Amino acid sequence: MALTAHDIMAIHQLLALHGHLVDDRELHRLDELFTPDAVYDVTAMGQGVVRGIEEFRALSESFADDARNPIGHHVTNIVVTEGAGSGATVRSKGIGVLRDGRTGSVIYDDRVTRTPAGWRITARQVLPSRGQ
Repeated sequence: MALTAHDIMAIHQLLALHGHLVDDRELHRLDELFTPDAVYDVTAMGQGVVRGIEEFRALSESFADDARNPIGHHVTNIVVTEGAGSGATVRSKGIGVLRDGRTGSVIYDDRVTRTPAGWRITARQVLPSRGQ
């Protein structure tokens, strides 16, 4: 499947929405980001693998007031590559702003797929940026 400019823009919007929903604690809207069975791999960040929206929601709620949890999630440097079938792979960088003003950076490696409701993340691996 060839990606159109519309597909690429919709995927950019999808990744941008993640930061808004998480930062605004609109976790009831996670189905706008992920497929129901999405895999969120934060093993490299010491959190293991989260499977499905409900598990991701529970982890996010339990981590929401933790000082290590960024109050601002910013996604940048988004690169979309065609994948097999109705999917694509996406690599981006995340910048997190902590409560005390410190910042950190991660790499997001995503698999996304086109669903009847629009593009959704089916798998995300979060990796520390080099040097961290």
